[in-house]
Amino acid sequence: MSLPENLYKYETLSIQSLLNLKSQTIYFGSPAEFNDPYDCAVKAQIDEPTDDELERLRDIYLSKYWPSHVIDALESKSLTELKPILLKLAREVNSTIIDNFIKNRGVSCFSEVNNELLMWAHYADKYTGFCLEFDTNSEIFEKAKKVKYVDTMPKLNIASIFADKEREHIMDLFCTKSKAWDYEQEWRTIHSEVGTVFTYDSMALTGIYFGPEMDPAAIEVACLILQGQNPNVRFWQGKRSETDFIVEFSEVFYTSHLKAKELGLST
Repeated sequence: MSLPENLYKYETLSIQSLLNLKSQTIYFGSPAEFNDPYDCAVKAQIDEPTDDELERLRDIYLSKYWPSHVIDALESKSLTELKPILLKLAREVNSTIIDNFIKNRGVSCFSEVNNELLMWAHYADKYTGFCLEFDTNSEIFEKAKKVKYVDTMPKLNIASIFADKEREHIMDLFCTKSKAWDYEQEWRTIHSEVGTVFTYDSMALTGIYFGPEMDPAAIEVACLILQGQNPNVRFWQGKRSETDFIVEFSEVFYTSHLKAKELGLST
């Protein structure tokens, strides 16, 4: 699926978020801290394998994963006996992969939209934060994945657990969420190590949207930071729409106090 032209990242207003703005960094946080208890923790159901699949797994794949004495035991069993053993092993492997992901991987989340009320409420501290607009041609988005929203728990074919070529199906679980969250229109990037920061090129940031309740002094700080490192970034001031349940934005143009004095616009 092709990326949209821009993606947005909502931020709470804090010293750390302003430091990240100054250092041009994106943080890859732990999924264990996400507010959705199922996020990156979907332990999919395993479809019962057919006899052909059981034969395939026994003959081709099992030797990659278990020691010889286990393989010998499996080879001596009938397909009927083998099925519950492999299903149990598949569930254990699936759980281990999920648990290791939550423990070790870092995730950074983005959205296709910048005016969603719940996003501003949840991720920008009740409209007091800001939202960053990124050009998706930036390197960080090369492997970005679109989140899939579903009504029911996904199921995996047993080959998805044991067959290397099909492991992508397991990775898809880390970008699968309940349909209750589909208003987020989320894309995410995943890093192999939790707690990592990625430094992006200054030109990758194309805009910043200030929440309706963001402190004017903090807005000035953000403008000063960005004007010093990215002359092309655009500033947008948010307000609550009077006709629709959204946040509306109008472009604003910032001139520092010193610059205004030079131009004779301030005393």
